Amino acid sequence: MTKKTIERKEETALNKEVIATGRTIEGAVANGANELGVPVANVDYEVLEQPKKGFLGFGEVDAKVRVFCVARADLTALNLVNTLLENLGLDAEAELCADNISNGDRMINITGESAGILIGHHGETLEALQYLCNLAANRQCDADGTEHIKMTVDIENYRERREATLRRLARGVAQKVIKYHKNITLEPMSPYERRIIHSELQNFKGVTTNSIGSDNNRRVVVIYENRRNNQRRSNRAPKEEAVVEASEE
Repeated sequence: MTKKTIERKEETALNKEVIATGRTIEGAVANGANELGVPVANVDYEVLEQPKKGFLGFGEVDAKVRVFCVARADLTALNLVNTLLENLGLDAEAELCADNISNGDRMINITGESAGILIGHHGETLEALQYLCNLAANRQCDADGTEHIKMTVDIENYRERREATLRRLARGVAQKVIKYHKNITLEPMSPYERRIIHSELQNFKGVTTNSIGSDNNRRVVVIYENRRNNQRRSNRAPKEEAVVEASEE
């Protein structure tokens, strides 16, 4: 029988987890699932320590993994993504990131040579996929009588790169607004992207920001600070002197 040691067990409102060991990673995961009382298919894991083979019985080190139960809503979203990848014939795979489970967040990360096709123009396709995942997951939550969750879908750290691009754009545009004393309007963005722009410039001296437009045409205007009071009194959107696109590098 595979040797195992259960060193810690923790239960939260969202999931249960244990740290388990075994001679192989697969064995350690199976041991953890058995301790949690669920099938292996209903757990995910994080490798804490790789197994090492000893010599003549000396120096052998077991694998150590953190095994955690995956809620049915999480599995629903994960299966949706992997089914989509399979149906599209893409060489990619989706996994639930362990680091985000215990603190209440959900992150599905997609990796693979052809995963990038699901990003779309400035992440539009990725946002649509994330919307579908949240819809499917929360329908499962309703069926299970559990609280709704927030699921983020990422593709090989695209969101981190996109955020860095938007923050650089925001600072660059703000500098131009101050230099030329003219407002600059950015391209239409998602609520998530607009929040990044507003956040980056909220303490940037000399400019303020405002959102204009509606639905998919909603965009951020970076406003020269000295003109803000006049614009508020007029209760109108500022004149667009330029439209700037957040190009990817």
